[in-house]
Amino acid sequence: MKKILLTGVAGFIGSNLAHKLLADNKIIGIDNLNEYYDVNIKKNRIKQLKHKNFIFIKGNIADKELLEEVFNKYKIDTVINLAAQAGVRYSVYNPDVYIESNIIGFYNILECCRKWKINHLIYASSSSVYGEHNNIPFDVESNTDKPVSLYAATKKSNEILAYSYSKLYNIKCTGLRFFTIYGPDGRPDMAYYEFTKKIINGEVIKLYNYGKCERDFTYINDAIECIIRILKKPVTKIYNIGRGNPIKIEELLKIIKKELINQNLIPENYQVKIEFLPEQKGDTLITYSNNLELVKDLNYKPETKIETGIHNFIVWYKENMIKK
Repeated sequence: MKKILLTGVAGFIGSNLAHKLLADNKIIGIDNLNEYYDVNIKKNRIKQLKHKNFIFIKGNIADKELLEEVFNKYKIDTVINLAAQAGVRYSVYNPDVYIESNIIGFYNILECCRKWKINHLIYASSSSVYGEHNNIPFDVESNTDKPVSLYAATKKSNEILAYSYSKLYNIKCTGLRFFTIYGPDGRPDMAYYEFTKKIINGEVIKLYNYGKCERDFTYINDAIECIIRILKKPVTKIYNIGRGNPIKIEELLKIIKKELINQNLIPENYQVKIEFLPEQKGDTLITYSNNLELVKDLNYKPETKIETGIHNFIVWYKENMIKK
């Protein structure tokens, strides 16, 4: 039985991954339970992880002393670092927390992996590292030297640091460039979640770049399957974790509206209130994943259709977020 340190365990991806791994692995989960979004959501995810193979530690990966205690006590075999300050737009106005978590915290993870001779580190990067890239779909070998947000810059820094530690200390470091992961019990600050809530409440939806942005939405179960396969093949490499089928945000809105009608949450003649706005700082026009490396190395690529994923999310939302 592997002993896996999973940081960011109370997050959307982290909690779903922990559920999948607990049957066959010892999971030592760390999360600082910050208030970037409702901390009760995170606490509830931890409650649902009650299992004999699960240990939860509330803490910050920027706390090096805490990390060293964890590594020393639990004799970690593998590290999956999903802890990070998320959000492209939030980084424009709150840079300090990104440096603390995404730079200092990640450096601490790397140092502990070096000191305790960890064979495999899997870490979260982001599709945002591609910036205003002209070549689509985005290939992992493409130039990523021009990030357009601080969040993206911190993730690019993670990739560079991981590569150096891999070469210097023989640590297998696998980076995951996530492309808009979504699904039931997801992050409430994500567009699909906010659109759903605002349509039901009759609120105005703000569409930046006049709704013309395109995003490569990737269903949570597909992302988890990718990570599980990568766990079995330690390698220093970066993978795109995306479906490879971007859609316009305007189209996403239509899919959500249709599903809300199907679930009897809004009437068929409902008119969505939309405010079209210019692009925001840090946003990119399109994200589009090239999955060739996933298929070649793991014989897998995310294939859940956006209509299926949104259906699953809204069924969950209806059952869990609508007052009975």
